[in-house]
Amino acid sequence: MKILIINGSPRQGGNSEILIKEITKVFDDLGANYDVLNIGNKDIRGCLACGYCHDNNKCVFDDEVNIASRLFKEADGLILVSPVYYASPNGTIISFLDRLFQSSRFDKRYKVGAAFAVARRGGTTASFDVLCKYFTITGMPIASGDYWNNAFGMNKGEIEEDKEGLRNARIVAKRMVFLIKAIKDAKDNYKELLEEEKRTSTNFIH
Repeated sequence: MKILIINGSPRQGGNSEILIKEITKVFDDLGANYDVLNIGNKDIRGCLACGYCHDNNKCVFDDEVNIASRLFKEADGLILVSPVYYASPNGTIISFLDRLFQSSRFDKRYKVGAAFAVARRGGTTASFDVLCKYFTITGMPIASGDYWNNAFGMNKGEIEEDKEGLRNARIVAKRMVFLIKAIKDAKDNYKELLEEEKRTSTNFIH
């Protein structure tokens, strides 16, 4: 079992990193392997819609996106953690995810996703919604918690006072492991349910 964790925060040792450590404690206890990529302080540009990835199975910009793509392909689960900027995930992780999901041409169905938004006060639910859409349009089940997957804190370490948020992170981590194992068992026993209709693309103007 392999899980890829993307940290979109540029702040080393910040609240997003503390939340991730709560998650990885659960993974350590349950024997799940994981990689953490910190991309918040990287120079990640947006997608150009150039089409290079369609023919080359990788992004034209050879940066952390292509590194993540290789790890994502082998992973059973993907966790996204982002700080909230103006009621949205920060621009770096949005550019990163746009390019990652567009350029990685492998099948993402039944990989398990989870997302967390970390903020001083507001904008977490809107940010959570944005992050989860990457999962829902690619056939990825979502590991849910007991409440919104958000946590609060402005200064470094303040998130530790958000006991509910950190507990929820641990709950999500455990449920992700459960879902990954359950989906593996289901794939072995219900292969006929994996067959799907051929995709049909339509444009609204036609």
